[in-house]
Amino acid sequence: MRRLPVYFLLDTSGSMNGEPIQALNNALSGMINNLRSDAQAAETLWLSIITFDREVKEVAPLTALDAFQLPEIICPESGPTFTGKALEVLYAKVQQEIRKGTPEQKGDWRPLLFIFTDGKPSDLQLYAEMIPRIRSLNFASIVGCAAGHAADTTKLRELTSDVVHLDTADSNTLKQYFQWLSDVIEQGNKSAGTTDNVTLPPPPSEVHIVI
Repeated sequence: MRRLPVYFLLDTSGSMNGEPIQALNNALSGMINNLRSDAQAAETLWLSIITFDREVKEVAPLTALDAFQLPEIICPESGPTFTGKALEVLYAKVQQEIRKGTPEQKGDWRPLLFIFTDGKPSDLQLYAEMIPRIRSLNFASIVGCAAGHAADTTKLRELTSDVVHLDTADSNTLKQYFQWLSDVIEQGNKSAGTTDNVTLPPPPSEVHIVI
């Protein structure tokens, strides 16, 4: 079975401490449960989670959905947001992990990437340097999410045209966002091999498309 790799880059900088990080954990759990209820997703999806604050950590390596164990996502009380470093780690992981097609075997479907942040990159130079390299990886879709009033949609728009904004990072808003992401992933799974890019389904009222 051909795999559909899905990568999550999650901002765990100090501003996520408290209710936002608890809401993020609950929303992720709900999304995983939604995906597991889809028979096709259960067969093809592989998930990876990378967090970034002052450190970048692969908290969940690329794993088949049926074997995926969601770790508790934690964050420091304060510190910078090294988004550029996260993209650098992601680039190396995708280069290593995506299976290329051969005459004997078909490779993976084009992967999906979802980036969530409530701020802006602290390492602007590295972030700018990584943008063309990430784009060269040929993701079927890159969706950037900026949560809260301090989140910078401008920097996300430099990486991808698919950017959404959440007014807050509270429990209900993040639940709605990650439920929508499960719809995006299922859409990508069903359209794999039939179209170059994933068409995003209409978002809930809590998720605002940035134009």
